Amino acid sequence: MRLAFYAPLKPPDHPVPSGDRRMAQLLARAWEQAGHQVELASRLASRRAEGAAQQAVAEAAAAERARLLALYAARPPAERPAAWFTYHLYYKAPDWLGPEIARALAIPYLVAEASVAGKRAGGAYALGHDATSAALRAAARVFVINPADREGLEALVRLPHRLVDLPAFLDLAEFSRLAGPRAAERQAIAIRHGLDTAKPWLLTVAMMRPGDKLASYRILGQALAGLLDLPWQLLLVGDGPARPEVAAALAPLGADRLRFLGRLDETEVAACHAAADLCLWPAINEAYGMALLEAQAAGLPVVAGAVGGVPSLVADGLTGLLTLPGDIGAFAAAARTLIEAPARRAAMGTAARENVRRRHDIGSAAQILDRALADTCAEGA
Repeated sequence: MRLAFYAPLKPPDHPVPSGDRRMAQLLARAWEQAGHQVELASRLASRRAEGAAQQAVAEAAAAERARLLALYAARPPAERPAAWFTYHLYYKAPDWLGPEIARALAIPYLVAEASVAGKRAGGAYALGHDATSAALRAAARVFVINPADREGLEALVRLPHRLVDLPAFLDLAEFSRLAGPRAAERQAIAIRHGLDTAKPWLLTVAMMRPGDKLASYRILGQALAGLLDLPWQLLLVGDGPARPEVAAALAPLGADRLRFLGRLDETEVAACHAAADLCLWPAINEAYGMALLEAQAAGLPVVAGAVGGVPSLVADGLTGLLTLPGDIGAFAAAARTLIEAPARRAAMGTAARENVRRRHDIGSAAQILDRALADTCAEGA
């Protein structure tokens, strides 16, 4: 079946890496693995701050809808989309394309990773909130990737069977191919960046931008400042406009402990995961954290803030340790516990890899997507 794929926040071929882009790419690949043909419908980015800016993109969307409908009308019926799939919509990035195009073509409208915030029903974001709410009411299926979103979605999606749980996932075959043997990766990175292989390597993978990411980095710095009595080195993968502020927040840890590796490609990130000993991320207002999933797939235990969908990825006490969001002391204590316990780290890493294999592989996701689409089509038959 041919699917029109749309990501209003950020298209899957966006040049800046992020967890959002990664999930979009994986969803397209999962649909293809299920035997469907995926076509990127539009690169129209609907994310706007508020008010007049959202009105402007709503008007641009009207022209884009007309263009797409004309495009599809000119094709033979067999080459038109048989379903529309939108990934990641919320009040700042509503879907002004999918619902009306799906209605005009009489095809199913499917959504993944949507969220609603009732407090946005009025004020500067009302337009985006109302558009998102209308889209969700029109959706034949809504795939819930972040369990923290479910409560808000249930208020709009009145038929329970239209909400389908879809755990965040990875293509483990591809992921395994990218990372080499741990000893080899560790030795290569140690030589390249002047690291001591005898000390535990802590790893953080995250963009460096203002807001929640910077807040997480600041908590990370404050927590690790209380662990300077322990031997460790911190590898930081990521870059962005807040890099100077991130560097300032971590400077008290000492330059000899820090290695800023910058923005890396997927192969290089996988090598870092394979070489490190422990993944750390405070996860302030994190949706769920693809980097945390990737770390566990590589056999890394995780210390993270228990926020949003993070507890759906990290099994507290089994694959890592979770702490209250923003609790610097608790985060430091959890990190200390695992830095000082290599055997426990190893056991958690093994459990993490197995948990990802069982619950978060692309094969399972492809089955969930395909089954839901088949059920949707059967309802309309």
